[in-house]
Amino acid sequence: MLGRDSSKDKNDGAVDRAKGKMKEAGGALTGDDKTKREGRTDQRKGRAKEKKGNLKDLLS
Repeated sequence: MLGRDSSKDKNDGAVDRAKGKMKEAGGALTGDDKTKREGRTDQRKGRAKEKKGNLKDLLS
């Protein structure tokens, strides 16, 4: 069961990172600093989820 949970965390993290990169790029193109910040925040959340998944793998 933990293996599936860790994979979900890693996949969710990758999605959040990709979404964040798109937001950051969109904000850069339009000059919207708020969207750029949101994108960077999404990327940080994604990295945290991926690390959580990796930690679950180590503990299982």
